[in-house]
Amino acid sequence: MNSTYPMISPTWLFDHFSDDNLILLDATVEHSVVGEQLEGPRNYLPNSQAFDIEKVFVDLTSSLPNTMPSSDKFSQEAKNLGINDDSIVVIYDERGLYSAPRAWWMFKCMGHEHVYVLNGGVKAWQAMGYPLSDTLGVDLYAQGNFVAHYQADKIYSAQDVLAAIDTTNTMIVDVRGEGRFNGTVQEPREGMRSGHIPSSINLPFSKVLAGHQYLPNEELVALLKQYQFDQAEKLVFSCGSGLTACIVLLAAYCVGYNNMAVYDGSWSEWGGDHSLPIE
Repeated sequence: MNSTYPMISPTWLFDHFSDDNLILLDATVEHSVVGEQLEGPRNYLPNSQAFDIEKVFVDLTSSLPNTMPSSDKFSQEAKNLGINDDSIVVIYDERGLYSAPRAWWMFKCMGHEHVYVLNGGVKAWQAMGYPLSDTLGVDLYAQGNFVAHYQADKIYSAQDVLAAIDTTNTMIVDVRGEGRFNGTVQEPREGMRSGHIPSSINLPFSKVLAGHQYLPNEELVALLKQYQFDQAEKLVFSCGSGLTACIVLLAAYCVGYNNMAVYDGSWSEWGGDHSLPIE
């Protein structure tokens, strides 16, 4: 296993399924504004637990969706899942690559390095003929000892983004669809303005995917070069609610970019705040 590469294959996971320090988390979100809709009964990988982005690993005091919880809350909820400081955390989701990258980035923001995403999620696992369960596990492990160490430079606020608009060493990457970026289609959330953050570029998250998996790395390299990604710049990713931004962020991480952040409020905040500029 390459400890720095964030993706793992179903074959690797199947071969290491019984490792003592492996924790398997299902980060599927039930509600999706732009992602593939879930149909029929859910399938889960055996011995996996829910990593609930919508109701547990989230700041419930915020009026915005999917915002990062405090480090104390994250630590406690991770301990409840049996996660230790040395645990190998593997994250998957039902849609393949949709919400799992967000969960991965949350762990990275909280200072946990041994965290990985199952490339292709449940569908890739199932395609290999590996076993599935119709239920998630609950209380599978003893209380963990995980302690979060929040990396503040990995999460941007609206004020951080506002300050970055006119800087030459930061690129703001909006991963929403072209119509939403250009303001030619109505926003899915009521009351949102249409358009985009000034100086931002548009790279729809669908462009880094081939079905339920990422494009091959050589194609990702070429794509990001086409969009003028620069290793010397800070890359700040935005979307509708801070979730799909992580799909493109993780793709960039796979091919060597590491100076990156997510605008946590994303368009849910920016589009709803009339004091913030738009184009």
